Amino acid sequence: MMQGNRQAAAASAPAPGSSFGAATRGLVRPVIASSVLFMLVTGIAYPLLTTGVANVLFPSQARGSLVERNGTTIGSTVIGQHFTRAGYFHGRPSATTGTDPADPSKTVDQPYNAAGSGASNQGATSRKLLADIAQRVRAYRQENALAAGMPVPADAVTASASGLDPEISVANARLQAARVAQARDVDAAQVAALVERIASPRQLGVLGEPRVRVLDLNLALDRAFGQAAGAK
Repeated sequence: MMQGNRQAAAASAPAPGSSFGAATRGLVRPVIASSVLFMLVTGIAYPLLTTGVANVLFPSQARGSLVERNGTTIGSTVIGQHFTRAGYFHGRPSATTGTDPADPSKTVDQPYNAAGSGASNQGATSRKLLADIAQRVRAYRQENALAAGMPVPADAVTASASGLDPEISVANARLQAARVAQARDVDAAQVAALVERIASPRQLGVLGEPRVRVLDLNLALDRAFGQAAGAK
């Protein structure tokens, strides 16, 4: 009798894995539905909503904070440019790189390359970094006709973490003013006054340091004194 009961129980028991399969089949539909729902919400609805709100509330920033002159886009207020002409103010050093045109397997220095934002990743004890800073200090003093022991602003000889910093310190701009005035053959006091007019104060009066957006300053130079020789 007992043997018969065991045989009956064994016959009525579900096959191995059948309960798991049934449970899995019950989960397929809600899993697919929730995946599609979250894809629509986070991948389509949310980006469209935030983009729409940004374009309404902050239209300039939503479009990249672009700067135009005579109908032509010439830059962005949030991305610096590599100015080298004596008649323009220069930005901070930049450690960005780009593909070597002669050998695509290598990289070369490309200051302010917005497609390759980044820093040198060299620490304070790096000999190369110290050598680079020393060389930049010498070049900055020579370029701006400063005395050998004249202090140089830190932002004039160090790159930012992004390599795309659009601003320099007011102290840096003041030291460049005489060089810019000489290159343009204008009164140095006028250029210095332009620096003070374009300069931005600390945010909320306490955050950061007074600073100058280089592109704004150079555009103001062109408006006041005409374009300097060369593009940049």
